[in-house]
Amino acid sequence: MTAAVRSFNRFYTKQIGVLHEGMLQSKFSLAQARVLFELAQRNELTASVLQGDLGLDAGYLSRILRDFESDELIRKERSKSDGRKNILSLTQKGREAFALLDSRSQAQVRGMLEQISKEDADRLISAIQTITDVLGEAPTTLSYILRPHEPGDIGWLTYRHAMLYSQEHGWDESFEALTAEILSEFLRNYDPKRERSWIAEANGEIVGCVFITKGSDTVAKLRLLLVEPKARGLGLGTRLVDECVRFSRRVGYRKITLYTNNVLLAARHIYEKAGFRRVKEWPHHSYGHDLIGEDWELDLRS
Repeated sequence: MTAAVRSFNRFYTKQIGVLHEGMLQSKFSLAQARVLFELAQRNELTASVLQGDLGLDAGYLSRILRDFESDELIRKERSKSDGRKNILSLTQKGREAFALLDSRSQAQVRGMLEQISKEDADRLISAIQTITDVLGEAPTTLSYILRPHEPGDIGWLTYRHAMLYSQEHGWDESFEALTAEILSEFLRNYDPKRERSWIAEANGEIVGCVFITKGSDTVAKLRLLLVEPKARGLGLGTRLVDECVRFSRRVGYRKITLYTNNVLLAARHIYEKAGFRRVKEWPHHSYGHDLIGEDWELDLRS
């Protein structure tokens, strides 16, 4: 795995010309180009903020800024709100230098994308987003929409349930078979008046789901709550369960039931917070493991 990451690093640095003496046929190094980019995109920047955001050594950044100032690419002005700070900004000459770098960068990317098919370009963008999501800072908010299921969702959700539970709990393919059965039955017998799906989508990507199915005229079943790792800890799971409760009350169910296992701690916390109570537990061997199964209920009449 380490070798694969290092191999990619070598490939990509060569691909974008990082190893050349100057970025994009310019006199600027990669670090200098990044400093120009940040100054062009943001206002009220100080050297300390730049250092923290770019992760540059303070002495190295100081030399870059000193050279930029000597070349009349930047100016320093005393902050009006804090006299101890100097605000950095690009001069006209600095903006022209950045504009040339920016146009060359855009041309470089267009040139790469024009050499591949639209399908490969979509795969490339998806891979870039995955790298950003995995290695970037965890988000503190999530902008998403909730929608009903669409063609293709059910197969994808079966796959994601199988993959995540295998990765996180070591469950085998029998869990995938169970998930496929539940979802295929939902599609075959779907009653839009009494049943509902909520698919959470962020930036065109599914990040969560939950289903309400009809157990009887008075009992609803909450099924297959899932939140993708990148979307956890931001309240999405609670929102999905709350939607189930509101819908079930609105259509006249008296109770919601669900089945879970004791190892699914995050989900159990969400159910408990929503007012569900555990009414039954039992040991069983499923999905390749010894587990404690649990039945939970929420009385909607109270």
